[in-house]
Amino acid sequence: MASPDDLKFQDFEEVAGLLAAAPGASTVPLVTSPTAGDERRGSTGGDVKVELSDDEEGQEESSGLLGGPQPTSGFWTFEYYQSFFNVDTMQVLDRVKGSVMPFPGRNFIKHYLRNNPDLYGPFWICVTLVFSVAISGNLSTFLSQMGDPSYHYRPQFHRVSIAAVVILMYAWLVPLAVWGFLTWRQEAERQIGGYSFLETACVYGYSLFIYIPTSVLWIIPVEWLRWILIVVAMVISGSVLALTFWPVVRNDTKVTAVSTLVTILLLHSLLAVGCKMYFFQTAVHSTSTLIPTVQPTQQVH
Repeated sequence: MASPDDLKFQDFEEVAGLLAAAPGASTVPLVTSPTAGDERRGSTGGDVKVELSDDEEGQEESSGLLGGPQPTSGFWTFEYYQSFFNVDTMQVLDRVKGSVMPFPGRNFIKHYLRNNPDLYGPFWICVTLVFSVAISGNLSTFLSQMGDPSYHYRPQFHRVSIAAVVILMYAWLVPLAVWGFLTWRQEAERQIGGYSFLETACVYGYSLFIYIPTSVLWIIPVEWLRWILIVVAMVISGSVLALTFWPVVRNDTKVTAVSTLVTILLLHSLLAVGCKMYFFQTAVHSTSTLIPTVQPTQQVH
């Protein structure tokens, strides 16, 4: 049996002697892990609190519309919309590349947005398309009528306003109508395969990118080349919309699914054809040839 002297805490006596020899020395507190009894007391209702740092609390609350922190201010403030522009240059370029190179079976929202839709790319694509269509239309009119001596060039600034109204209304009102219709048709199924309004507007905005280089090439005063460019642009941009929305509408009835997809593609094609017919009209020069008229001579009897 151990003697009482053996049960003394020899280590503490040595530490006390060292502290007496060097009173200015610093000590480091020992943090022991909780014992099994402490864990049992904590699990049975003891006052055990876990304090998170500020960064950890921010990570706990980071679940918003775009996967980022929820905006704490009202929708009328600038801070509310900052999360909608939370993308970098590489992400925007990757999404632009995906909008001009659609592949079968590749959903634009699933492969490129990845639960992080943005308004930065669609906004600047629409603004660039407005100016490219208006400026290219003015240049096309000037080049097509340059040989007419009676033509005097006047810059048509009203075309910028018309292009802005048409393109921005299409980029916002059509996605709103499509999102509302799909939400109404899917009801509870939208929780599985539906898209939010922000995702719908995002894919519509990026699908318009192909029309920017197309509108610049429309300056070439060759009518058949313009129509070929329109068909190519409509096929590329329409494929992005078809591959994106077909997985959502295919679970509906066959008539509704086909009608919805045809309507989406028809509206998209109508935008391109309308811009071509209004901003890039082919000038028809009417050359009047003076043909001398022969007056019948009266015979004098």
